[in-house]
Amino acid sequence: MNMFISRLKKKINEYLYLHYGIFLLTGRFSFSYYKQLKSDLKKFKFQADQSDISFPVKSLYPCYNDASDMAGSITTHYFYQDLYVAQCVFANCPIKHIDIGSRVDGFVSHVASFRPLEVCDIRPLTIPISNVTFTQLDLMDTNSIPANVTDSISCLHALEHFGLGRYGDPINFNGYIVGFNNISKMLSQGGLFYFSVPIGIQRVEFHAHRVFSLKLLLDLILPKYDILRFSYIDDSIVFHENVDLTIEQIANSFGCVFGCGIFELKKK
Repeated sequence: MNMFISRLKKKINEYLYLHYGIFLLTGRFSFSYYKQLKSDLKKFKFQADQSDISFPVKSLYPCYNDASDMAGSITTHYFYQDLYVAQCVFANCPIKHIDIGSRVDGFVSHVASFRPLEVCDIRPLTIPISNVTFTQLDLMDTNSIPANVTDSISCLHALEHFGLGRYGDPINFNGYIVGFNNISKMLSQGGLFYFSVPIGIQRVEFHAHRVFSLKLLLDLILPKYDILRFSYIDDSIVFHENVDLTIEQIANSFGCVFGCGIFELKKK
């Protein structure tokens, strides 16, 4: 009976947290975050109505505390992605590597174990890490973005958040486009870009993330880059390395609902 009551309380708490920002079990109350979510969502939907790109908000996925947390986050895709891309950086041995918003306690730490790198994130990182130079930077602020400063750059499971307000960034329906162009601005011609985002049925789960169709991603990528290799993680968290991008697979995003597409790109 006690176990049942404990589970019931947990479910009630989860529901109230997700929808209203209330923490029953801890007594924590986050109504201000809930009000911010409503305001951000209203702005985002207004901008969406002005756009000719279909990115419907299909559900709410509040992430109240991420804007005040330190840089770095964890999801189930990260293990394979972080290890694989770190191995690519090791094999290619660039002169300089810059990372944009990837997981600090995963990809960044992997790379830092064998070489220096620079890390950029909109949130602060005050903990010193060996081989890591940190710069706080808003990748949607075009005026603050340096040009042609590296021959190797990564942005892993981060671009899907740009412009959704989750990390304290301004609401911008086209934030992923602005961010992608600014990352490209930093990369020298012929440089390598390691890039990953969720793939599947195109949608926004506000304000957690976007999920991209492969077709939209290719429209974004191909004007600026050649695709060297594409890998992905499917809905069962199985890693598929260096697969062909066929017309059929592009059309259905490899059958994913919430997968992870990993691109190795070379700037034209």
